[in-house]
Amino acid sequence: MKTYSAKPTEVTRKWYVLDASKLNLGRLSTQAAQLLIGKGKPMFTHHIDCGDYVIVINSDKLKVTGDKLDKKKYYRHSGYPGGLREDTLKEKIEKDSTWVIENSIRGMLPVNKLRAGRLARLKVYKDENHNHAAQQPEVFNTEKAK
Repeated sequence: MKTYSAKPTEVTRKWYVLDASKLNLGRLSTQAAQLLIGKGKPMFTHHIDCGDYVIVINSDKLKVTGDKLDKKKYYRHSGYPGGLREDTLKEKIEKDSTWVIENSIRGMLPVNKLRAGRLARLKVYKDENHNHAAQQPEVFNTEKAK
């Protein structure tokens, strides 16, 4: 019996909608990353991008547990002496809540040549309005993720 290996022409992509107001940030990110990679598909192959499109809505209503809003820090450096800047999760959400979700999902994807294409299939919106109704996205069942 031969091992099945998917071909790029055989990949069919579906559209899924995830609601950020129903799940915590980590649970939402792992579900989105698995959908983008295509891990749940029987045709999954490591070196072929088999993943689906993911639409995340309600990023302004993002939920986190514990003291993460005040204690979780994001660092960046300008490259100059004394150029280290830090922001808390609360400040990042107030500034751009879509960045927080995109960054979290980006960190859960494997670092290889397929990563940019997978991130291009991720769409994050601040409220429940999105312009992908023509693709007929289906709401992903997040009950298993809780």
